[in-house]
Amino acid sequence: MATEIARIDVAPGDAEAFVLVAAQAVELFRGAPGCSGMRLLRSHEAAARFWLIVEWQDVAAHEAFRASPAFAEWRGLVGRYFAAPPAVEHGLATGVGF
Repeated sequence: MATEIARIDVAPGDAEAFVLVAAQAVELFRGAPGCSGMRLLRSHEAAARFWLIVEWQDVAAHEAFRASPAFAEWRGLVGRYFAAPPAVEHGLATGVGF
């Protein structure tokens, strides 16, 4: 299991519009092979900052999604709201926690 963690900063004043179009994209992730879930979190401290959290079977599944038409559609929906390119990392389970 690999967790994609993308920090997304949106342009000032665009946060609500970003949330609306991100909601439209849920089905793109739902239909992606190897994707078991996604959610969008909004920062309490910085209203224009979000974290996209996506659970993938492995990093290869995420890379396959990035090469797909569904990813292009996702970026077409949300990309115009980005203040800067998202910072994306993959977290791998360590077995620590509950």
